[in-house]
Amino acid sequence: MHKTILITGATDGIGLETAKLLANPGHTLLLHGRNPDKLAKVAATLGTLTQVESYLADFSRIEEVDTLARSIIKKHGHLDVLINNAGVYKTPSPLTPDGLDVRFVVNAIAPYHLTQQLLPLLGQSGRVVNLSSAAQSSVDLQALAGQHRLDDMAAYAQSKLAITMWTRHLAQAHPEGPMIVAVNPASLLGSKMVKEGFGVAGGDLRIGADILVRAALSDEFGAASGQYYDNDIKRFAQPHPDALNETKINALVDAIETILSNH
Repeated sequence: MHKTILITGATDGIGLETAKLLANPGHTLLLHGRNPDKLAKVAATLGTLTQVESYLADFSRIEEVDTLARSIIKKHGHLDVLINNAGVYKTPSPLTPDGLDVRFVVNAIAPYHLTQQLLPLLGQSGRVVNLSSAAQSSVDLQALAGQHRLDDMAAYAQSKLAITMWTRHLAQAHPEGPMIVAVNPASLLGSKMVKEGFGVAGGDLRIGADILVRAALSDEFGAASGQYYDNDIKRFAQPHPDALNETKINALVDAIETILSNH
């Protein structure tokens, strides 16, 4: 069945591998990237296999996330799948122009905002697949708000717990759908982030891409809303305890909403 699928961060790593896997069945792929040259190259390659649209946005800037969402809403009345894959681990400029940590913004706040904007297009039958990680640690809400700095790994691990936490929140807020799930695509895959963080080449990216495709399309994820799938153990599992703590989840979502209301 033909589906319209938005993949953020589709020019590199797992996002690119996922786009390649989804290009074959003839879906319409909405590819997001922040590098115009890379995006054009990927779109040209995959455009020979299926219908492709390109969307340029820097997720460290919330106003560009807004523009992306508006562009998609203007062009499409319906979206079947949103794969929130765009992520950052190490960067020469860890602060956004607003003084926020770029890991929190790109990995957790921007996808939250994009998902909220696109909920009307996703409807009850759509799916949202959020990229989590085995690296999850308790979120420092002051660091989230840009009040003090964290090192790269701490910021990354906290941002990945944050997206896992709001996955549960949005799933509970929309019990009729769309299906919203958090997925650890597998640890130490051969992405740029793994090379930066651990200095190793890593495993086959298709391991991660395959589970994202399954989460996007397969029946096994049909009733997975609010859950966490750990591809290291190949099953649904318990995330970090904070991702099951309603008080902490609500505090996190309030903090994200406060940041977004200031833009």
